[in-house]
Amino acid sequence: MTTDPNYGRLVANRYQLVKLIGKGAMGRVYQAKDMLLGGVIVAVKFLSQALLTKKMRDRFYREATICAMLGEQSNHIVRVRDYGVDDHETSFYVMEYLEGESLSEVIRRQPLSLPRFLNYARQISLGLQCAHRGIVIDGQLSPIIHRDIKPSNILVIQPEDDSLEEKVKILDFGIAKLLQSEGDQTHSFMGTLAYCSPEQMEGKELDKRSDIYSLGVMMFEMLTGEMPIMGETHSFGGWYKAHHEFPPRSFESVNPDLKLPKPLKKLVISCLAKDPSHRPQSVEEVLRVLKFIQECLNRGKTLVGQWEDKIEELPPPHQERSRSPDEICLATSWPKDKPQAAIVFPHILKANNDFLATLWVMLNKRDIQERLVSTRYNQFLFLPSPHPIVLWITVLHNREHGARWLPCYLDLKTDLGQKMVRLLGESGCYRLLFFALSEPQKCTKVMTSNIAPAQCKLLTQWANSSHTLASAGQSQLTKRILKQEFEKLKPKILLKLEAIHTDYPTDISG
Repeated sequence: MTTDPNYGRLVANRYQLVKLIGKGAMGRVYQAKDMLLGGVIVAVKFLSQALLTKKMRDRFYREATICAMLGEQSNHIVRVRDYGVDDHETSFYVMEYLEGESLSEVIRRQPLSLPRFLNYARQISLGLQCAHRGIVIDGQLSPIIHRDIKPSNILVIQPEDDSLEEKVKILDFGIAKLLQSEGDQTHSFMGTLAYCSPEQMEGKELDKRSDIYSLGVMMFEMLTGEMPIMGETHSFGGWYKAHHEFPPRSFESVNPDLKLPKPLKKLVISCLAKDPSHRPQSVEEVLRVLKFIQECLNRGKTLVGQWEDKIEELPPPHQERSRSPDEICLATSWPKDKPQAAIVFPHILKANNDFLATLWVMLNKRDIQERLVSTRYNQFLFLPSPHPIVLWITVLHNREHGARWLPCYLDLKTDLGQKMVRLLGESGCYRLLFFALSEPQKCTKVMTSNIAPAQCKLLTQWANSSHTLASAGQSQLTKRILKQEFEKLKPKILLKLEAIHTDYPTDISG
């Protein structure tokens, strides 16, 4: 048997190759030791020698860059640690080493049970959601389309503790495409024929709905072990005709004994619509259905393998009465770990199946009553260095009592700061929860403050860029600079507020 000449080779004076663990059209993957970090096990992927053109090398670097940025934003996308060119002028990149098997190997043995399917599908969807939201490249938010979602690009990792769930990660964003708002776009075909959307086979410009089609093909296969659409031949023409003309098979035709909730069957078939406008328009829609089915299972309404026809169709989510967000806010009490003083702090509040961006404020009862009728104003300032922080400015103003300033800092190197800034940008509003110093056991008043679309766009960009921003560890310096800018802004904000008639509640944003 021929020994691989790469075994034992030191790449970039750092990564010692141990053994070959995978290969494909794009190249070969080796297990390696990171000698700089004391022998930590990593995976090194080399670009195929047959692809060593400048165009393919550029594509390889793009793959590494995208994976590095996306892996920092999602636990469901493989992390990239390093990339470069070795002594043989071969491009490579270094990934976290994960022991597991591909989803194709898992479903080759047998289709997934419903609980296992829901776990896998949720994690895959969360990874796609992160990619579709985009990364900031050259100062611009760019959504990422994977273009090759299929079981062999999904890695399943078994937990060390049996009480934990299996982890799932998406691999190989090597043929992902950046959807820039401007710039030339190629129309070359890339992908795996059996999982390609109709528009992808036509070489059209793709959006996130193309990945949703591929996800639909894969979900059908996960549940049945078979493909929803089959080409007359395995040629490009055979698959082109199949994806454009053949309706997907029904679950019953594949396995009459397979009992699935109708909302799930409806979801999978809708993902397979030929027309992108007839599919779910975002992965968020897919996640909502998966979450609802999971909640029904958790409530014990259905048991896998024991369903009767009469409970095959689960009730729609809207039949359950839920409290309004304001009702949930009014039912809160002041946290025990916060001082009972005139302070302001941010909090993400779970409400029904959603999350609310909230700002909690404690004031004298009289101060709250004086500002029940007021103009609400908000503005956000961002300073990326020496430490990335957003200053969240809220003002309550009326002519009789003047302005009440409610500034709050959001550190973009903390989970709360990142999540809050992203939530503010996505929701376009937040709620102010007022607590009286004398009555901290209940929320006295709830107000909603809307955020201007331009500010929402900035907030989303700041949240996305926070993962790549370095910190010099001088957060207090950043806060001092932001406070100085805030003081300069105050007179301008007051002029704007005093020009507004405030005999009734008004909401404006900077």
